[in-house]
Amino acid sequence: MEFTTPPALDDDQALAVVAPSRPADATRLRVGRERLAALGVETRVLPTADPDRDEPASPAARAADIEEAFADPSIGAVMAYTGGDDQIRVLRHLDGEILAANPTRFFGYSDSDNLRLFLWNRGIVSYGLGVHPDLVCDAELSPYTERYLRRALFEESIGAVEPAPEWTDEWFDFETREPRTWRENSGPTTWVGPAAAPDEPVGGRVWGGSFAILKWHLQTDRYLPDPERLDGAVLALETSEDVPPPREVGYTLRAMGERGLLSRFDGVLVGRPRTNAPPLAWDPDPDEYPAELRGVVTRELSRYAPDAAAGFGYDFGHTDPSFPLPLGAVATLDPADGALRFESG
Repeated sequence: MEFTTPPALDDDQALAVVAPSRPADATRLRVGRERLAALGVETRVLPTADPDRDEPASPAARAADIEEAFADPSIGAVMAYTGGDDQIRVLRHLDGEILAANPTRFFGYSDSDNLRLFLWNRGIVSYGLGVHPDLVCDAELSPYTERYLRRALFEESIGAVEPAPEWTDEWFDFETREPRTWRENSGPTTWVGPAAAPDEPVGGRVWGGSFAILKWHLQTDRYLPDPERLDGAVLALETSEDVPPPREVGYTLRAMGERGLLSRFDGVLVGRPRTNAPPLAWDPDPDEYPAELRGVVTRELSRYAPDAAAGFGYDFGHTDPSFPLPLGAVATLDPADGALRFESG
């Protein structure tokens, strides 16, 4: 199946803000629109993202907003306001033929990985990042996020991705707006399977997203692609503020292995995991969690995908700052130095 990278945003087109998960907060939406305007992007807020809403619109109404945005030629990009936890209920109401006939650059992640995987099945490349929190935290938009968002909006591909110079795991307090503490970024680490060539780059079309959403799709088994379409692909995986115990991630990868899916991937990209989270049923150690996560991922890859190579600690998903991971694009990972590049393919 051929993949399409939707056209770049034109000067005379708007970016539509939709709420496929939850409606918008008025103040945060205003800040997000101001920061997009500073990039030269006109925004249009569709009904589901109306900040006067107290509750999410119905799944059918949210689907209708998405279809309307894709079909409108005056709209050149669509961005989810934020994530949530029930977007999978929207998918059954979507008309895939309308989306495929009107490929438009969609931005979102977390719960919006539901829609992104739906688009993947129809051969449409989509991008990470949403209005909240990515564009509205801190006193100004992160230069790192801005650089790659510009590429995702206006260029054919985002190309080579460098590590962010610094990162944070702290929540941003919108009431006090106190500056967060940032740490130096040591860059990604890599792993090469025992049966793989140690210095040979691996590449393939990116499939995956947030661990919770992948788990839902594996459980429902309604929106998974034909397994053959994953041959030679690159699995993207990142954990959210839920901070799943590493053993849970390992169990899910093991199930993918037993299902014959994990062995199909030539590469794996793991986002920097968030460890600072709301009250959890367990108490993760922020210094040990990333290594524990890497341990279970490499264990299951050794068992089921020994030819694969994996990179850990990339700046996508639930981390600050982040780049808009393009699902459906072709990624190349060089395990020798962790270099990462995306092309439209």
